[in-house]
Amino acid sequence: MKPLSKPAATLPSLMDPQVIRDAQKRISPFLHRTPILESARLNDWLGHRVRFKMETFQKAGAFKSRGALNALLALKEAGKLPSSVVAYSSGNHAQGVAWAAAALGIPARIYLPKIVSAIKQQATRAYGAEVIITPTRVEAEEAAKRDAAAGAFLLPPYDLDDVIAGQGTACLEALEDGEKPDAIFAPIGGGGLLSGTWLAKQLLYPQAEVWGAEPFNANDAARSLREGNIFRWPDSPKTLADGARTLAVSPRTFAYLQRTNGIVEITESELCYWAQWLAHLLKCVVEPTSAMAMAAAARWGLTQKPGREMLVIISGGNVAAETMRDIWKEDMLLNPPLTQFLHQYVIEISPKG
Repeated sequence: MKPLSKPAATLPSLMDPQVIRDAQKRISPFLHRTPILESARLNDWLGHRVRFKMETFQKAGAFKSRGALNALLALKEAGKLPSSVVAYSSGNHAQGVAWAAAALGIPARIYLPKIVSAIKQQATRAYGAEVIITPTRVEAEEAAKRDAAAGAFLLPPYDLDDVIAGQGTACLEALEDGEKPDAIFAPIGGGGLLSGTWLAKQLLYPQAEVWGAEPFNANDAARSLREGNIFRWPDSPKTLADGARTLAVSPRTFAYLQRTNGIVEITESELCYWAQWLAHLLKCVVEPTSAMAMAAAARWGLTQKPGREMLVIISGGNVAAETMRDIWKEDMLLNPPLTQFLHQYVIEISPKG
């Protein structure tokens, strides 16, 4: 598997990886140190060892709480804790911001496009935030920016250094807990988690490869890397991976993505396949966005000699009922992820290979 990225002539400056340790010290008293799981059966089938960092069990059910909380606590340390917070989101960031703001006693207003599931809307309200629904993602972003211009603090889902640093603590924890992967896989929407993951591995295991996973139907990041310039969707792309319905990566995250080994583009069938199999093997709910990372790991494993070590970051477990119905329209558990079967499966369904 060859990297999809191109070297850039000029890139924004990157943070010192130490910011991930600083973020961890800042947020660890408030958050769960999420577990690492594995499936012996899956390992036998694939011929590799796959370990899963389970952000499904994080506050608000996803890694997003890490970045939101770190950003607010960093402001508090600097004596600049805002009086109100505003954000826009495709779902999990909304819940993370709502939870973090409530933890610090700050009112939050979250703008969500109408495509966000009702359960994620309600969960955001349940954490105490005011939720405003807009027709499109573009309008959600514009409304949040107007609030910020009027004095609220805009807490973006990925385009902020402290958000990236907080999100990178998931990978740092796994490496501190003894993981020594040959390759690390994480989903990508706006690129904050993947950027933080790249920074985190620089601290403890710089030789590890870092790969992103993105829906083929929402492949703005992969297209950006191939073209050398940021590609932006006019509106939210259609994919079951709602965490990847972002319009574009930012120049900030793009700089980190160009240092990774590349982005693997995943089909909707693969999303469903791995969402089903991980739920079955790990006995917990896995979002389609998280399932992308396993799909990328499986593809990478097909290119490797047996016995490699992989770390897959399961970014969250917040799945709406309607999404679950789409995932299970076809029972894919009749086809186990044996190496021979996966090779045929990937060739058949992957338009990029």
